[in-house]
Amino acid sequence: MTSAGARRPPSLDVVRRTLAAEDAYTLSRLKVLARIPGNPVGVAWHAVDDGTIAMMAENLPSPSFNSVRGLRSGHEGHIAPLVAWYREHGVKARFELVPGLADAGLGRALHRLGYCASEFHTSLIAEADPAPMPNGAAIDRVTGADAMEDFLDAYVAGWEFPPQHHDQFKANVRPWLHEPGWSLYVARLDGRPAAAGILHLHDKVGYCADSATDPAYRGRGLQTALLARRWQDARAAGADLLCSGAAFLSASHRNMERLGMRIQFTRAIWTECTTS
Repeated sequence: MTSAGARRPPSLDVVRRTLAAEDAYTLSRLKVLARIPGNPVGVAWHAVDDGTIAMMAENLPSPSFNSVRGLRSGHEGHIAPLVAWYREHGVKARFELVPGLADAGLGRALHRLGYCASEFHTSLIAEADPAPMPNGAAIDRVTGADAMEDFLDAYVAGWEFPPQHHDQFKANVRPWLHEPGWSLYVARLDGRPAAAGILHLHDKVGYCADSATDPAYRGRGLQTALLARRWQDARAAGADLLCSGAAFLSASHRNMERLGMRIQFTRAIWTECTTS
């Protein structure tokens, strides 16, 4: 990573590296689910070409798992077959268009098939040295089964999963502890698991993913502390780039900027238009 005083403007090479890290993480999550006997989640994916991937979790309505990423100028001909693939499986898909890679032709092709830009998601990066850890929070890297249960308790509370789904979700994702390139973190307050976050390393890029805080502990700096710890660990592992994402101007976005991350781009999320 460069020093804080040597910030460079984003480049398409950096954009491609961060997108590859995001896709590697999401595909890793899908592969964990695909290994459940019988594939009850209905996981499928295929590469359109190098750097462009379509992912599906037929029985899990998670937007990130049912998305097409990496479409570029000249890919208009891929869109109709992909829309047909998702509709055949009854899946509400989304197409993510990234500035610098996508162009108006992709938007026109999506619009003709009933899609419109419905939301925007900001990618943030850091190439500088890690931010210092804030005081007050205990951040532990998960290395054993007991800590994994604390991580999962904080995770389901932070994402506010319905209680009736907790046991099944935890059973499905306990393999996260042993996934290559993954590091799991739990933040504690007063000895209690209060927040969780994930760091995924891919090709010297550290991707900070899936942070969540138990509502009872929000507003106490846990997400900032988790981000700082993962930034430090990514640097120590040899990463020269850190990235993450958030809804534009959300609390997560603001936390990242306060620690020194900066906007790389804001992608447009295209979903099927609805009429009232």
